[in-house]
Amino acid sequence: MDLQGKVAVVAGATRGAGRAIAVTLGEVGATVYCTGRSVRGQSSDLGRTETIEETAEMVTQAGGLGIAVQVDHTEEEQVRALFARIEAEQDGRLDILINDVWGGDMLTEWPLKFWEASLEKGRLLLERAVWSHILTSRYGVPLMVNRGAGIVIEVTDGENYQYRGNLFYSLAKTAGVHLAVGMAADFASRGLPITAVAVTPGFLRSEAMLDLFGVTEENWREGAAKDPHFIASETPYYVARAIRALICDPDVGRFAGQTLSSWGLSEVYDFVDLDGRRPHWGRYFRTI
Repeated sequence: MDLQGKVAVVAGATRGAGRAIAVTLGEVGATVYCTGRSVRGQSSDLGRTETIEETAEMVTQAGGLGIAVQVDHTEEEQVRALFARIEAEQDGRLDILINDVWGGDMLTEWPLKFWEASLEKGRLLLERAVWSHILTSRYGVPLMVNRGAGIVIEVTDGENYQYRGNLFYSLAKTAGVHLAVGMAADFASRGLPITAVAVTPGFLRSEAMLDLFGVTEENWREGAAKDPHFIASETPYYVARAIRALICDPDVGRFAGQTLSSWGLSEVYDFVDLDGRRPHWGRYFRTI
């Protein structure tokens, strides 16, 4: 795997899967623009401590070049400015676009039914988790079209259109599936060698999830006492390694328009999680 000279944008790189994807691309030499709202001295409304500067530094330490850019991906002018900057700094080159913006943790009202939920929160969730992806692709993809190459990856939750237990959450995550389908169809209709896919992790053991369960990565198994399904969880680096393997596959176009999973891709590309495990959320989910 070698991404020396390749330019990537990881939209939503502050923490979780986005951070892991950025770092994992850096491990093989990519230049990674790490975008998000949280910067040192100014966190987002989520109130987390992680920042995009930290992520960019981790990318550089891993062997790539990390560039932190504060962007609210729901704001069109900020997104436009991001890709204008990349066009100027990278001679028009953009090889990889990862849509991982979420920002809906405080907006998803589990277990309320749709007629009980806040419309204001629901609208904001869809703006952050769907509109942001559309805006980012709208302004990023033209750089790929100009060069006739690239890959767009939608990070989602779940492999299909099955209901995910909360209407607004479900709309947001199934939108990622359909965005990959639609973008792939548009690329194919123009004969463009640009690939669009969606990728889902399993039960993601992100920083926020570790905090929620009151555990660390060192003792995470203790979280299964709170929720037995936590035992089948995976680190953000599992899906990050899946995405890196896809990007480095010269025949990645065969997956165009599909929704792929961390566990499924581990069987295609033979990688493991940070702890050497190979969690398979799809198989586990079928048993519960």
